[in-house]
Amino acid sequence: MFTIIGTMFTGIILGYIFRNMDFLKKTEKTISYTIILLLFIMGLSVGSNDRIIENLGSFGWQAAIIAFSATCGSIIAAWLVLTLFFKKGESHEG
Repeated sequence: MFTIIGTMFTGIILGYIFRNMDFLKKTEKTISYTIILLLFIMGLSVGSNDRIIENLGSFGWQAAIIAFSATCGSIIAAWLVLTLFFKKGESHEG
């Protein structure tokens, strides 16, 4: 868990340091495709795991509730960040 969080923060720091470089501006277009590919591969992994498929009925609702709650929490957090840090009419470009 700490490895994943550390990797993310390292990426944030490096992204901030090199934010004016052209190659980083081009990566924004590929991020959506990369996420879609990762979700597809994760779906393949889940679908090919017999143990998960056999027990889907017993923990399917719990997974759906957790996923729904995480989505709602992300939407609320994004809305809060938008309203608190990006007020209408202000520009935060460096």
